[in-house]
Amino acid sequence: MANIHEIAKLAGVSSATVSRVINNHPYVSEPTRQRVQEVIDRLDYVPNLNAVSLKKGMTKLIGIISLSFNDSLGLFVRGFTMYAQEHGFNIALFITNGEKGRELEALEMLRRKQLNALVCMIRVNEWSVIEHYTKYGPIVTWQRVNIEAIPSVFMDQYQGYTLALEHLYARGYRKIVNVYGSMRGLNTKERIRAYHDFCKKYDLDAEAFTHFYDLNSIEAGEQIAHWWAERELTDRPDAFACSTDYLAAGLLTEARRLGASVPSDFAVVGFDNTEISHLLDLTTIHYPIDKQAENAFIMICNALEGLDETLHHLEFKLVERATT
Repeated sequence: MANIHEIAKLAGVSSATVSRVINNHPYVSEPTRQRVQEVIDRLDYVPNLNAVSLKKGMTKLIGIISLSFNDSLGLFVRGFTMYAQEHGFNIALFITNGEKGRELEALEMLRRKQLNALVCMIRVNEWSVIEHYTKYGPIVTWQRVNIEAIPSVFMDQYQGYTLALEHLYARGYRKIVNVYGSMRGLNTKERIRAYHDFCKKYDLDAEAFTHFYDLNSIEAGEQIAHWWAERELTDRPDAFACSTDYLAAGLLTEARRLGASVPSDFAVVGFDNTEISHLLDLTTIHYPIDKQAENAFIMICNALEGLDETLHHLEFKLVERATT
């Protein structure tokens, strides 16, 4: 395979001149540029990008670590990838499926400078393990964490969940069942705190009904519809506050198959405002995941390039549709 020195010899110029031509550097005359380019084309020379990256200390590759790949995570990855590519970066996606080793593989690639930065969406290892790798490059997370070395783009779930509960109360619903997501993170704990504060505010019994935990999927929503249908008429909740739009969609569609009328028999509120909530006319909480993704990229760029670009101000919004 040809190298810069061979091209320089055949073109009758220095290696430095060949490098300038390859990198579109100014101060090379047009006749010289054409002569060097002709040799490059004849030898079908392609620069070694790995060598260039090592020399510059920048691979232009950012890793994204995720536990799985669902609708909400997909929105984040899509948004982050779009912003990254606009700025000349590429993405490496690591789906851990709960395996600590897969997550460590990505962290080790950061240590070896194969990645410039990492976005840790939903972790598997302890934060103390992940924090150790921040000295090798910026790590940003989607989860709520109180570690100075790991900035987060989280939004206060307490605020978003309170919007859903207050809306249900204003519409006359009192027997509310909560379907919470993962119990490992602080986000779900904040939603639980919001519900208990809500019950205290309106003098409601927070334990009047069963609540569900660690559920996010369509299938889980379908199972909850059957749980509702199997209860005595006098012992049924009149509203569900769901962890995600997907779970709410499963609950809504299966309940209708079982003959229930929504919102006459019970109301449903989702969370995220994804496309499925629009298709099913589902009341939900708008969660600006795309802007969270852009904020994550801004944080990384600020760290890598010494910039001070301002982050977007983000807030939750209620999207009222037909299920309440």
